[in-house]
Amino acid sequence: MGVTRKAKVVAWASIIALTSGCTSLPTNSDPHVLHSFNAQTAAEPDARPIEGREPDLLLRDFYAASALPAADYEAARAFLTGDARSAWDPRVQTLIVDNIGVTTLVGGAGTKRSYSVHGDVVGELHDGGAFTPEHGSYEATLELELVDGEWRISSLPSGVVLERSELREHYQPYNLYFFDPAGNELITDRRWVVSRRESLPSALITLLTSGPSERLIPAVDESSPAHLTADDEAIAYAGMEDGAYTFTGFGGLDEKARKQFAAQVVWTLASAGVTGPYNLRADGEVLFDGADALTVDDFAEFSPLVDLVGETTLYSLANGRVSRVSGGTAHQVEGALGEAGDALTADIYGEKYWAGVFGKAGGNNEEHDEDKDVFRVGEFGGREEDIVEGTTFSRPTFEPDAAAVWVVADGTKVLRTIQSGATDEIITSEVDVELPEGVEGNISVLRLSRSSARVVMVIDGRLYTGIVKRGATGERSVVNVVEYASELGGSVISADWQPDGSLLVGTSSGLSPVMRVEQDGSGSTTLSAGNISAPVVAVGTSPNMLYVTDSNALLQMPVSGSDNPLWREVPGLLGTRALPIVARN
Repeated sequence: MGVTRKAKVVAWASIIALTSGCTSLPTNSDPHVLHSFNAQTAAEPDARPIEGREPDLLLRDFYAASALPAADYEAARAFLTGDARSAWDPRVQTLIVDNIGVTTLVGGAGTKRSYSVHGDVVGELHDGGAFTPEHGSYEATLELELVDGEWRISSLPSGVVLERSELREHYQPYNLYFFDPAGNELITDRRWVVSRRESLPSALITLLTSGPSERLIPAVDESSPAHLTADDEAIAYAGMEDGAYTFTGFGGLDEKARKQFAAQVVWTLASAGVTGPYNLRADGEVLFDGADALTVDDFAEFSPLVDLVGETTLYSLANGRVSRVSGGTAHQVEGALGEAGDALTADIYGEKYWAGVFGKAGGNNEEHDEDKDVFRVGEFGGREEDIVEGTTFSRPTFEPDAAAVWVVADGTKVLRTIQSGATDEIITSEVDVELPEGVEGNISVLRLSRSSARVVMVIDGRLYTGIVKRGATGERSVVNVVEYASELGGSVISADWQPDGSLLVGTSSGLSPVMRVEQDGSGSTTLSAGNISAPVVAVGTSPNMLYVTDSNALLQMPVSGSDNPLWREVPGLLGTRALPIVARN
């Protein structure tokens, strides 16, 4: 089922302008802070204690100042007594809370006060700007005392607690890029950075050379130049010199490894809006011939932004048949998908490969159990083959280049089907999924990301994402599974990846029928509910259009447009309640 991806000719400059213009924080996101980059020169507001400030207000000012990590949290330390300043370790843990509440504790009088600080935890920040969603409660006791007539914090737990409104004010999300183990795909690693624009390139490259975030490590190439050593010397960023980004530690790396590293640097800088061309030097010499004037065009085959402008075709599944939707009409496809009349769900890759689930198996083949559905893979106008029977199946989902297809059988068994390159044999194996403790429900939705490094799952109405780990012999497993958008509870019905790496989520809620959830789980935004009748049982995305299936019809809405857009029926499918299938090349 593997094919070679066709190179796409795109206007790279336009893509970069588009993506760099989308780095502002969503209105209710929970960004995370960059600890490893010390932005000592970054312009920051005056966060010094206000003279004569009341103790409860001074405490709130301290938490606002905690959003400024420059010079080892110098701004926040100004609110502490001398002993507390020495004892406080802000790097123990960093929690993001929805809002910080401050309540006076009884018993304080005279020169001392005690306060309970509390809030709802929405995430944890890690070194390097990585964010992990969390949900729970935070509560701590802080003590204040008068020092030379001014209130200062004398006792507090180590670690940082940040209110997300402060984070929105000071931090921006950017993408780092690391190669998959095959060296074919650049995988996004989203970080949050506080930095002046002129110091941003150095901040991002420093993070890149420090390697991927801990959660992403199982999905990336551990021999990638960005996090390996050569000749026992660690690769490191040495700063800007005469307009060049300079590095050390490349002595033992061949030209292929150097070019891979250059691709990571160029796409990381370009997607952040840092203009090129880029001059890369290592150990006193140009990184490789031509590396003194690199652009994204030099690494177009690795573009992580290709889905933002890539070719897509919309198909629909209604009344057991799949149709190709084009020019305002729906044309039934040839073969089993379009003609059998018992297709239950399907996925399509490019113009050639498909995977579908068909019902009424007993009516098609006497060897099949008439109470079971059948999972089948095939090619339009070519070979097709039954893979496995089951009581229920999720919608199938393809890896890049249709190298494999995944499906969930009977709610719990995740199956991966490949075609052997040596024997042409179809091989199906079970994928191990390491779910969090206590999560044991049925997986109703499973969708792979563009690079197949991530997977989104809906389990008993709750939204989860995991990292796809590649074993030494080619097997796959899903690890580091985390719940996203826990505030949605058990209302999630459908989910899929958007071209920019975020998630489009359909729910049973009439107030929030369609949601956008950020790739790292740092925030969620309710999209327009105009003309939608919940529940939203299916979703789909293309570079320019969003698709949802509600209780009445298949609807679409442009990705960008008016401030209060309406979802409208898809031309060619008016009055039809269909599953949207967006096929990507």
